[in-house]
Amino acid sequence: MKTDANEVELDLGQRHIIIQRRYEALGALNDLLIALLFLIGSFFFLYGSLVEDGTWLFIAGSALLLIKPVLKVASLVHVRRVFNSIEKI
Repeated sequence: MKTDANEVELDLGQRHIIIQRRYEALGALNDLLIALLFLIGSFFFLYGSLVEDGTWLFIAGSALLLIKPVLKVASLVHVRRVFNSIEKI
């Protein structure tokens, strides 16, 4: 469907849904890992001998927090590439 001289509107349909669901699954797995690392790390802080290990778990959980926006950007780029490949057809 043509919207104006410079824009073309296309429906990605099933491809968009599949791409989105895959990135959502990765995001959910990432969130689960973050929660587990912070929860276990919190328990480790209750025992003096495990504080250093708890600190490392917090650092790992924080690093996984960086993955959240990376997954979002990757999803947007992926959908855009699919859109561009369909648009050329």
